[in-house]
Amino acid sequence: MSLGKFESMLKTNNVYFFDATEFESIIQHYLNIGKHSLAKKAIQLGLEQHPNNIALTLLRVEIYIFEGKYESAISLINKIEAIEPNNDEVFIQKATILSKHKKHTEAIGILTKSLEFVEDPVDVWAMIGMEYLYLNDYDNARLNFAKCIDVDCEDYSSLYNVIYCFEMQEDYEASISFLNKYIDRNPYSEVAWHQLGKQHFELENYEEALKAFEYAVLIDETFIGGYLEKAKTLEKLSSYEEAIKNYLITLELDDPTAYVYIRVGECYEKLESRGTAIEYYKKAVYEDPLLDRGWLLLTNLYCEAENYHKAIYYINKALQIDDTNPLYWRKYAEINIHLNFYDEAIKAFKTCINIGDNELEVYLGLVDVLLFLGDYEESLEILLKARRTYREFAEIEYRLCGIFIVHNKRDYGFQHLSKGLQIDYESHYVIKDLFPAVYRIQEVQSFIEDFKSS
Repeated sequence: MSLGKFESMLKTNNVYFFDATEFESIIQHYLNIGKHSLAKKAIQLGLEQHPNNIALTLLRVEIYIFEGKYESAISLINKIEAIEPNNDEVFIQKATILSKHKKHTEAIGILTKSLEFVEDPVDVWAMIGMEYLYLNDYDNARLNFAKCIDVDCEDYSSLYNVIYCFEMQEDYEASISFLNKYIDRNPYSEVAWHQLGKQHFELENYEEALKAFEYAVLIDETFIGGYLEKAKTLEKLSSYEEAIKNYLITLELDDPTAYVYIRVGECYEKLESRGTAIEYYKKAVYEDPLLDRGWLLLTNLYCEAENYHKAIYYINKALQIDDTNPLYWRKYAEINIHLNFYDEAIKAFKTCINIGDNELEVYLGLVDVLLFLGDYEESLEILLKARRTYREFAEIEYRLCGIFIVHNKRDYGFQHLSKGLQIDYESHYVIKDLFPAVYRIQEVQSFIEDFKSS
């Protein structure tokens, strides 16, 4: 009734009288639905009709804080405090401003003082808990949130915050103990059972985790989070068919998600049902075309099937989304080698190096392609660059050996052969694979045999 009357007044420019309580209700309505301009209009009209009303003035303070007008907010708070020094809302708004300025210790002091005057301390305990969280003081944060739960065991926001504190301290055992006591008080809380399962999951107690998630979905058969966690746990227990059933339940309860399609696909892949896995991965990328992981999973399956023409299509999709991911460039290089597109493979390996992927296998992959193409000069340059980082690696020494002997620099070649044999004798097959002509040289054969027998 009051809201309709107020909006009618705004449309007609007529001025109607409202009592202060009606204005409060109207303002709170607009704040709750995010219409701050209408809330400000209501505050202005309210204070014109009730200029000394504390509650309306405090709502103006709230708007000032929301808008970042802290000086104006403090000025009004000081005026209210002069009239009502023990008004609990004054303490809360002061603490809010201090918190916005990252003065969390001072905010805690103000909020603690307000506890002397507030009738219901729960909201203040929650605020104190949040300030301690900002300070990474998880013990004190947890204690304050726990007070909220003692008053209202269905205060799930505080329950989540208590568990968050335990998790940040990686104290999962204590978290489990807390949740077991909580469940004794509130045994039909699907949220608590769900959180208990997650703690057991972190400790790899998968059987216990599964029991907890089963209770959660038994209490609430529409609890999507419970089914998801239950399915993930079943995966850990290698019960892939049961995991799939639980993932599919979530698709019945809510709109499909790429995440669920991916998880179902991975389960089918582990069941060696690759065709069905591909179906679900395709559903995932259809649902979320920007999900590069989905494109990569498709790439991997087509690589396993040696269908490199399809694999190159899918890895290109992943690279279009994230062309700074070295994993994708490595896969792109691997596929192009199978397709005999060596220039593209070289480009991919060089891109890996340029974006900071300096792993030895990237250098060696690039060198091996260059050697295959007969580009010994650039191969040597890259190997020497790699050797500055990877000083004692036989894979580098054997390749240097082959290059130098091919170029009739036998002294250098045998120096590197000797070093390679000292580092890892068994890897000398590298020479046989990459430089078969060098490996067949009798002098090389004798050198290797002499080293083995020495």
